[in-house]
Amino acid sequence: MNINQLISNYYSLHRDEIIHFIAVRNIHDDDAQDMVQDLFLHLLGSRHLITPQTLPCLVYTMARNSVSDYYRRRRVYEEYEHFIKRSASDNKYAQTDIESVITARQLVERMERSLVRLPEACGRIYRLHIYNGLKVGDIAKQLELPYKQVENRLGQARHHIRQQFKACV
Repeated sequence: MNINQLISNYYSLHRDEIIHFIAVRNIHDDDAQDMVQDLFLHLLGSRHLITPQTLPCLVYTMARNSVSDYYRRRRVYEEYEHFIKRSASDNKYAQTDIESVITARQLVERMERSLVRLPEACGRIYRLHIYNGLKVGDIAKQLELPYKQVENRLGQARHHIRQQFKACV
């Protein structure tokens, strides 16, 4: 049996079990299903040595890491919301109604609009860093680019995003 068939069989047999494993960690069922699908897609594209004995441990480790990543990203969004709420309350001219507070979703939308203005390579690197939590070295390996080039493009993207956010404030 080849690796892809092994992964497909495991997915068919254990999909609901893994969704439940993720969902009981206070993650909505739709998000849990998406996470499981992403996990198995990642496994199918993986070059790791996978055997019937190592697959269950690998799947649950990846599921646990996905949950950690989910909460890490969520914490970042919440920190931005708190920062903006605090900034709005410190500003004596700011409106205090709930509609005046920018949400994490609005921040992400604003960031995506800013990323569209970047060269594609910079935007892709920034997305991999922010949304996937990849480090510069991992991005360089994945995109098969020199480390310094990835580092420079990430710096350009960060600078551009900061400038766009400053212009909006």
